[in-house]
Amino acid sequence: MMPRDPFPPDPTCPEEGAADDIRETRNNSRDSLLLVADIHADELEEPRRVKVRNLSSGGMMADAGFTMRPGTAVGIALRNVGIVPGTVAWCRGTRFGIEFAHEIDPRAVRSPVGVGEKEAPVYARPALEAAKYDGWNGKLRRV
Repeated sequence: MMPRDPFPPDPTCPEEGAADDIRETRNNSRDSLLLVADIHADELEEPRRVKVRNLSSGGMMADAGFTMRPGTAVGIALRNVGIVPGTVAWCRGTRFGIEFAHEIDPRAVRSPVGVGEKEAPVYARPALEAAKYDGWNGKLRRV
């Protein structure tokens, strides 16, 4: 069963591909990428998964299978950063922009989870260390 779209079609949110009459007001550099994140909002019954299409220190563009109204308060769970509060700034069909309440480090979101650990977990160490046997002469033993 498909989750109910909490926001019925909104005339203030044009369909995908509609003419873009909003002036470019963003000044932060953005990185195009494809990550997933969970979005939290009072209007949503439970957190929903969205695709992060681009990300900057001040906001992001999300692509989802549902719509969000501009002005909606949200929390977006970003990898290595946590839940960041924000507001839906614009929408185009199922794509929408989120303006963060405070700036984030977008490099932290892009970095793999667990980077910076000094030592590999115990279960992974043997795979990282080459087996050493000093007594081998390079010849196979006849059995």
